[in-house]
Amino acid sequence: MSFFISDAMAQAAPATSQPGFEGMLFPLGILVFFYFLFIRPQSKRNKEQKQMLAALNKGAEVVTTGGILGKVAELDDNFVKLEVAENSFIQVQRHAIANMMPKGTYKTLNKKPKV
Repeated sequence: MSFFISDAMAQAAPATSQPGFEGMLFPLGILVFFYFLFIRPQSKRNKEQKQMLAALNKGAEVVTTGGILGKVAELDDNFVKLEVAENSFIQVQRHAIANMMPKGTYKTLNKKPKV
């Protein structure tokens, strides 16, 4: 029966080496790179934003994500009432607060012009 299968083809195929730790090193490196480049900084910013919103109190001067500067007049769990001019108020969602400004920023920008 050896005339159907040549002797070279009948021999067992050489054992292929399975990828071990060396084969996994590059994909793991890519995952670590993406973690430190994208995931970690974003979670850090989210944590800082939550801390800033938790520390928000009446009288704080803030800027919204839309760029509106105001002073916190009232706040509850979901909404913040901002004074944007003398006796002018707007109400925004709490998570729309982007930054807290240093004290005095609102006052210096809302001075009445001398006529």
